[in-house]
Amino acid sequence: MSSPDDLRTRAFSRGMSEKSLGIEEQSMGIIDSEVGPHEFSHDEWFIVKRVIHATADFDFANSGKIVFSPNAIENAFQVFDRKTKIVTDVEMVLAGVNKNSTSRIGIEAICNISNDKVISDSRKSNVTRSALAMRYAASDIDRGIVIIGNAPTALYEVINMTKEKLVTPALIVALPVGFVSAESSKDELRKTGYEYVTNTGRKGGSSAVSSIINALMLLYLKNKV
Repeated sequence: MSSPDDLRTRAFSRGMSEKSLGIEEQSMGIIDSEVGPHEFSHDEWFIVKRVIHATADFDFANSGKIVFSPNAIENAFQVFDRKTKIVTDVEMVLAGVNKNSTSRIGIEAICNISNDKVISDSRKSNVTRSALAMRYAASDIDRGIVIIGNAPTALYEVINMTKEKLVTPALIVALPVGFVSAESSKDELRKTGYEYVTNTGRKGGSSAVSSIINALMLLYLKNKV
């Protein structure tokens, strides 16, 4: 568990006020208290707790709801060391990525969904913009981190790109939300052999996936910088 000094240092690095810090500390204490014993490692719980904080959904603490591949956190840290890019599926996810943390690490987060060519090609091909945005980001995905919070089609596209040997992502963080293909796309991700952080079921979304990448960056800054 983080000490108050650790929390204060990290919070102020994110531009938080004393009042905001107090609310966050109180919220984290409530989460710890209500969840009690759990199966997650120290670093995994640091991340899961922030998903709960972002969503107010304690279901994420249940067994098997958020799943980490064996080297997911280590691979994220390697990406931060290399300064390889973070690629997001939609602008809402990009907006949720903490800019202070990316600046301190020296890493860039990008989203191509509003690229003019992506929009044009999507209309011509009847392929979703989020899927085409992954294709257009192939060079950035390779050895980087992909974070997907909304579009199952984007996750399926990344999986297809790995099968085609177009990309070798270091980490895929995927919590697409919804009723069509969200659950099945996450099931397919866990079969790929690539490192991932994901969840089971239909839940997910921008705030959940953004909280994971932000927590990974905070862990890195705490341990490495």
